This record gives sequence, structure tokens and C-alpha cells, in this order.
Amino acid sequence: MGKAITGQTKKNQFLNIFETFGRSFLLPVSVLPAAGILKGIGSAFTNENTMAMYPWMNNVALQFIMGMFNMLGSVAFDNLPVVFAVGVAVGLAKHEKGSAALSGLLGFLVLHNTLNFLLSASGKLVDTSAENASALIAKSMQTTVLGIQTMDLNVFGGIITGVIVYLVHKRAIKIQVPQVFGFFSGPRLVPILIIPVMAIVAVGFFFIWPLLQQGINVLSELILKSGYIGTFAYGVIERLLLPFGLHHGVNWPVRTTPLGGVFNIDGVDYAGTVNAYMAALGSNGAIDPMITRFSSGKFVMNMFGLAGAALAMYVTAKPKNKKIVGSLLLTAALTAFLTGITEPLEFTFLFIAPALYAIHALLAGVTLLVTNMLGAAFLTPTGHGLINFIIYGVLQGERTKWYLLPIIGVFCFAMYFFVFLFVIKKFNFKTPGREDDPSTIVLHGKDETRKKMGVETQKDLAANQAISKKLDLTTQAEALIAAHGGADNIEAVDACITRLRINVKDASVVDSEHIKRDLEALGFNQSGMQMQSIYGGRANQLKIEIQDMLGMGD
Repeated sequence: MGKAITGQTKKNQFLNIFETFGRSFLLPVSVLPAAGILKGIGSAFTNENTMAMYPWMNNVALQFIMGMFNMLGSVAFDNLPVVFAVGVAVGLAKHEKGSAALSGLLGFLVLHNTLNFLLSASGKLVDTSAENASALIAKSMQTTVLGIQTMDLNVFGGIITGVIVYLVHKRAIKIQVPQVFGFFSGPRLVPILIIPVMAIVAVGFFFIWPLLQQGINVLSELILKSGYIGTFAYGVIERLLLPFGLHHGVNWPVRTTPLGGVFNIDGVDYAGTVNAYMAALGSNGAIDPMITRFSSGKFVMNMFGLAGAALAMYVTAKPKNKKIVGSLLLTAALTAFLTGITEPLEFTFLFIAPALYAIHALLAGVTLLVTNMLGAAFLTPTGHGLINFIIYGVLQGERTKWYLLPIIGVFCFAMYFFVFLFVIKKFNFKTPGREDDPSTIVLHGKDETRKKMGVETQKDLAANQAISKKLDLTTQAEALIAAHGGADNIEAVDACITRLRINVKDASVVDSEHIKRDLEALGFNQSGMQMQSIYGGRANQLKIEIQDMLGMGD
């Protein structure tokens, strides 16, 4: 029994570490949607093929503005390694985040300057004045980062720097130095220690990175060669990880590192699907569907597949409940269609009938597979809905094959509709509106379902705003502390984009029903000893308020 508990504890610790690591990507990648929109719009209006089709775009003022958009968007994508070095350090740090940010930048500069020194001293630094310098640099696995010629660590260099800075930062801020050196204690000690630590790390990289790079290249090749099977597997696994908050750990490595593939665009190698796609948008050539295989199908699923599932739930609802259920499902389906925000519908599958969510994951894999097989080539850094589809698909011209979306979408809608219709009826799943006891319609109807699904009609808006005024931020935070067993039971407080995450010592005292029913949570999930309450955009505000009340650092 003791071994089983120990094994479960280790499993939970591993999941928590994996989740924390994946969630640390949220800060650095938060700049990508805005940068991607600028890049997408700019490249759409400055692409030579597009201008040839629409001569009116050859306007000096328009080209100047769009060229600036393109440049501003490129700033983030061209400097992802340093963005990740700072962002991961800040995202992982629990206290003194300013010190972590400074140390992340300093550590990154030390790493690459040391590598430059070692390459130069060993005679391995490629001569950039040579006639075929670009080819030699690429062959030697070197690149230029922030003006420093160094080893090509790509985004991994930034991620590893961020993790090392966090580990040093975590310990250094608690070190007591002699009184005479008191000024250098705490957060000021971290950047001082980072200099020798990252210099040592650079020496290690100098010797082992070539071997690691070969391993990464092999893994990248395997992922690319996995072809359609890999596309299907990714679609299923990514959806299955979503409820546990672990999907970031697979999404962002694929999007920003060689694990997503290395693609040659106009003679230059780009690692990661997002980087490659942004480079492809600025090129005049065709776009390789393998770059977008983990993204194109998500547009289809969000915009059409989930709408089919929503219709199946509406059709199977009892007639007396259809008016209420219809407004909820329509709003949730439109939200997924327009913005790509799918949690209202997906968490309905999960909370009401978990088997439906597993079926949804399989259908998601099928959707990604078929979309990839047909050659669709549109991608977005985040948010797979109509708005981003127009920017990254339609505006980029026919080379993205954006016209495939509505065609595939019709079949995806039908697939989701008929599969969900059959399964709901066959197993009598109690999806919204199918309750036997009309008094329990509140689970799926006007109050709790709308909270759980995160949607509200205009008719409910005034009532919900009145409730929110009564339950202000401070009151809500105090109540959440109590609902999690009090301050003594809370170990850590964090938040991602939509979820408040509270780690507790004893999960049995957490009142999840009270949190959902009375404290306005849109949903609740437990992952090990971490309690996840869905609050949408309010999650981060609640995190800060609770941390202040408990005297915790951010």
C-alpha cells in the first residue's frame, strides 16, 4: 500500500513538473498572437504574388505601412530564443520576477558570448566573409543571435537558459551572505551567480550540443516521417492532455523548436511550425502542408466539428428543454467558430459524459489527419477560429488552400453530428436537456450550465453583473481561500489564461461544489493536489488577490 501511494505521489509530482514547465511557455508565447497578426497582415499585402493579382496594392503609402507591420511582427519571431530565456525564467519564478527577468537576459548573453569565444579560440568559428559563408555556417550548426555568431541552439537555448536561471534564482534569493556583502543578497545575488553558472553551461554546450543536436535532428526526422500517423496521434493526444492543463507541454515545443520539424524556406532553415509558417508567408513559393499539419485541422474542428456536436446535443434534448439548451449551445458553438475558444463545449463533454470527450479526441485526430492529407496549409500561433483563419488563411491567397476549410468543414460537421447523435442515444448520456428529473435541469440550463460552459445570453447579462457586484474580487478571493481549506491548506497559487490553479495539502477538504455553485467558477477540475477553477479572464486577477492575502510572491 505504501509503495502504491509513493508511486502515485511520484506520478503526481511528474505531472505537476510537466504542467508547470508547459505553463511557463504561456508568458513568452503570449506575444506571438499579436506579432503573428502583424506579420500575417503585413505579409499578405506585401507578397509579390498577391500584388500581381491586385495591382491596387502597389501603393507607396500602403506598402510602407504593411512593410512596417511585417517588420514589427518579425521582431518577436526572429528573437524567440531570447524571448523564451526571459519568459521561461519569469514564468517559473514564484518570487522576485524582476530579478528572474534580468538574470534570464544576462544568462542568455553570457551563454552565447561564451560560445562565440570558445568557437573562436578553437578555430571552429566560420569566417563570415567567405564566398559561401551562409552554407558553411548552416553546415557547421552555427548562427547569429543578437549580433553574436554562436552555436545554433535555436529556441532550446532560450528554454534551457530560462530553466537554469529559475533553478539558480530559486535558491539564491534565500542565501544569507555575510553582513559586509549584505547589499548583494537576495534578488541582487541572482544575476551575479548567473554569470559563472551560464559560462560553465556554455562550456558543457560546446562539447555536448553537437551530439544533442544530432539526436534532436533524428527525432525531428522521425516526427516528420511519422507523416499522417503522427498527425492523427498528435490530434488525439493533445486533446486528451487539455483537461489536465498539460497540452502546453506538447503544443509549444512543436510550434517553436525542431521537434515540430526543420523546414527550408528560400534556402534558410527554420525550426518549429510557427517559425516556418511565418517565413513561408514572406516567401513567394508554395507552403508545405507538413508545416501546418498540427494546426489546419484545428480550424476545421473548432469551426465545424464542435458545431456538429452541439447540434447533436440539441437534437437529443427533450422538447421542453430545447429553448434553454439551444441558446446555450448556439452561443458556445459561435464562440468556438469565431474565436477558437472551445472550453465551454469541450468541458461540457468532460463533466457531463467523459466518454464523449474521449470520442471527441478521436474525432479531432481524424479531422487533423484528413485536413493534412488534402493539403490544407493555414496555421496560427494560437486561436483557431474565423478571425485568425481570415488573417492567416484567406488573406494569404490561394497558396494556403483556404478554400478547403468549408469543404472539409461540411463533412466534419456531419461526422461529429452523426457520431455524437448515435453515441448519446445508444448510451443515454445525460447531455444538456436530457435529464430525467426536470428539477435537475439547472445542471445544464439557465444557471449552472451557463456558468460551466462560460456563456451567457443578453437576458442574463444584467442578472450576472448584479451577482458579480455583490461578489467583488476581495470577497470572492476570501471565499475561495476558505473553500480550499483555509490559508494553512494552500501551498501555491497560480493561473493560466482561463484557470485559477491552487495547490493544496489536503484535497478532501476542498469544496468544489461550493466553488462552482456559489463562487462563479465556470467549471472545476482536479489534477493531483492542484485544484483548477475556470474563471476566464478573471483567473489572473483572483490569483493576484489571493497571493496578496496569503502573503505569497507572484
